[in-house]
Amino acid sequence: MSERNFMTLKFASRSENESFARVTVAAFVSQLDPTLDELTDIKTVVSEAVTNSIIHGYDNRTDGIVTIFAEIEGDTVMIQVEDEGSGIEDLDLAKQPLYTSKPELERSGMGFTIMENFMDEVDVISTPSKGTVIKMKKRIESKKALFN
Repeated sequence: MSERNFMTLKFASRSENESFARVTVAAFVSQLDPTLDELTDIKTVVSEAVTNSIIHGYDNRTDGIVTIFAEIEGDTVMIQVEDEGSGIEDLDLAKQPLYTSKPELERSGMGFTIMENFMDEVDVISTPSKGTVIKMKKRIESKKALFN
């Protein structure tokens, strides 16, 4: 039976907390001894999800709360980023590459595409006026296994 470990992180919806969230989740995932590329992928998706929560979910309001739940089971990491912001009206449209609801902020519109390319599974659940939950999974190929 594989060991299960988890962590929960809650923080204010302030853009300066994005790097804190990214580094915290990366430190947690490091116990799986990921490759540098895997760790970079994890940091990138956490950054994208948190930034989406702050910019789109809370419209840059600093009074919201972003919650990250991360869980390790065996060689798989599950990361969940959630907010109680505005939610997404049209999820299919929001997932289209290059679509952004904030073109005035020079957003690339690639957040969901990046998450889907860097993770094995991505599931987005959003309810307008209630918030968004992004669930992501990735199997980590331990560096130890690469050298054995």
